[in-house]
Parts: sequence; C-alpha cells; structure tokens
Amino acid sequence: MAMASSGAVGGGSNSNKKHTVFVYGSLLADDVVQVLLNRLPQVSPAILNGYHRFSIKGRDYPAILPVENKKVTGRVLMRLSATELDILDMYEDEEYDKRVVDVSLLDASKVLQAYTYVWGNSTHPDLYGEWDFEEFKVSKLKGYLAMTKNYVKELEDPATLLP
Repeated sequence: MAMASSGAVGGGSNSNKKHTVFVYGSLLADDVVQVLLNRLPQVSPAILNGYHRFSIKGRDYPAILPVENKKVTGRVLMRLSATELDILDMYEDEEYDKRVVDVSLLDASKVLQAYTYVWGNSTHPDLYGEWDFEEFKVSKLKGYLAMTKNYVKELEDPATLLP
C-alpha cells in the first residue's frame, strides 16, 4: 500500500504533479475556490483528526491547531496543479504553516495525505471558540468574496511573477 502515491507530497520538480489540499474555512465555499483558481476542482468531504478549528478575533476566516481528541470537518481539493498550489500558498496568510497531514475521506472510507494550512502560533491570544462555516456563509461570504476578487485582480497584475 503506497500512501505517498496519493499525489499530495513528494520530491522533485515535476510541474505535472497533482496536489491534494485539505481546506476547512473560507475555501469550503465553492464561490471562493472558483474565484481563486478559475475552476472548481474535484472535491471530497474529509475529516482531519487531532485538530480543532478556532475562530480568530477580528477575522472572517478560521485557524486550526493540533488538539487531542478533536476533529475538523472539511474537504479536500484534488488534482491541483503546481500553479494552483502556489496560488493557495500565496492566498493563505503568512501566519499559517503548510503541513502534510493524513485526512480521512468521508465518501471513500480511506485515508490520504494532503497539504493543509495550520496556524503558526499556538498561544495566539485572538484564537477562541469554534469557527462556524454556516454562520460565515450567511453573514460574511458576500464581503469575503468581494475581497477575494480584488485579491485575484492584484495577482493578475502583469507586475507579478505568476506564470
């Protein structure tokens, strides 16, 4: 059983390699993913065990940190190109660390490796409670989508180095 062949991780600079990313916050919204990547990749509902999703004071998006006996429900974005992974890397705030984690797919009853973005500072004073995607969709998504569209416009500026 070769877990590493799931396409999430591995060395080399093969630009054709496809990547898998576990998302748990604003990227649960199809509209946000569509704006960022200009397409909707294949997705699958998934659970990340051993983590908790916190709200962050003053921000619309959440943070996850390792917490025993907790789990985060999200989804995996599958078969992302190297360029799409770069876009997500830039999109995620510098306060996040990209890590490889094992996630459990809900619709396939299997575990695979995926990248995810984990909050870098476990003692950050602004983390609290639990972030709620349904609440985000109702009260924050519209404004967040407008902000994301502006972000993408800046990325597409010819002065940037994106391919």
